[in-house]
Amino acid sequence: MNLLSNDKVVRELRRRLLRWYANHKRPLAWRESKEPYRVWVSEIMLQQTRVEQMDDYYLRFLHLFPCVADLARASEEQVLKAWEGLGYYSRARNMWKTAKKLVDERQGRLPETYDALLELPGIGPYTAAAISSIAFDRPHPVLDGNVVRVFCRLLRIEDDPRKSAIRARMIAAGEVLITSDRPGDFNQALMELGACVCIPTNPRCGHCPLQDWCRAHRELDDPTQLPRKTPKKKRPHHHEIAGYLRRGDSVLVRRRPSDQMLGGLWELPGGRIHDGEKPRAALGRNLKEWLGRRPRIGIQLTEIAHGYSHFTITLSAFAATMADDPPLGKNKDWRWAEPQELEELPFDRAHRRLLDQLFAIDAAVI
Repeated sequence: MNLLSNDKVVRELRRRLLRWYANHKRPLAWRESKEPYRVWVSEIMLQQTRVEQMDDYYLRFLHLFPCVADLARASEEQVLKAWEGLGYYSRARNMWKTAKKLVDERQGRLPETYDALLELPGIGPYTAAAISSIAFDRPHPVLDGNVVRVFCRLLRIEDDPRKSAIRARMIAAGEVLITSDRPGDFNQALMELGACVCIPTNPRCGHCPLQDWCRAHRELDDPTQLPRKTPKKKRPHHHEIAGYLRRGDSVLVRRRPSDQMLGGLWELPGGRIHDGEKPRAALGRNLKEWLGRRPRIGIQLTEIAHGYSHFTITLSAFAATMADDPPLGKNKDWRWAEPQELEELPFDRAHRRLLDQLFAIDAAVI
């Protein structure tokens, strides 16, 4: 039986799923309000963030920027600082750009329709569907990783769910299943089911409200065969270096260009080591390119390993000195920052960890 073609079954599936959600949903801070701005903030944060990480970041962000106008008035640096540690910083920059656009063009209000939301920076099909359904009761089905897993098992979809045709099939299934009177709750219920019951390994099938219709549960010895898994590509690894230049209590730092990865964040000056290049030579080359003079490179002070979404790095920090202060002039992307200022500037997690280790080394020496 094709459950999608049976109106009675579809109605019963909706009823059970929504009842399960009402009784078992997790008490998450961002579910306490359907105010569009709050929904938008939460959905952007959830794009690449584990739920268990979210509460503190979400509440702090709303405390700093309670509404669209507050976010638009903030500086890019203030927004990035509020986002520090969440990663994928383009999300924060796009939110800031969108806030300015909303204030300039829409009196600070988010558009209600799926198509209009797609026009905003940083909002793709999933986020537009989530915001339009949760905040504005528009019946647009969402398709995140959790929903993909539920649909692959419920409908026994054995093709690669990354294929555009398969994703279109799942969106079509969602359009049949979603309820017009509570679309936001329905979408959240599907995502919650995938996050808490229909999990990648050891799914809790006995607790699933959709068990009666799940083809993977009925027809396969092991439902975890779906979705079909594809081998993960090995992430490339790079070796990077950073210079630790001191002037009294101050440390020389620079801001990354906005059009680069981690744009707008601060870091210790340095860069990537070229093939066959020695770390000290690489650091000297990088600093000379940036500052116009070659420093004296001292001992290696510490080293950390860090992973990004598409590659990993080993980041080594070396003591470095210059005979005279580098000519920073009026360049606002370089500064000598004192410890308190370093705490206030936004750094990515790798360089924040590096600074913490370097300060610990300084404290031990002193």
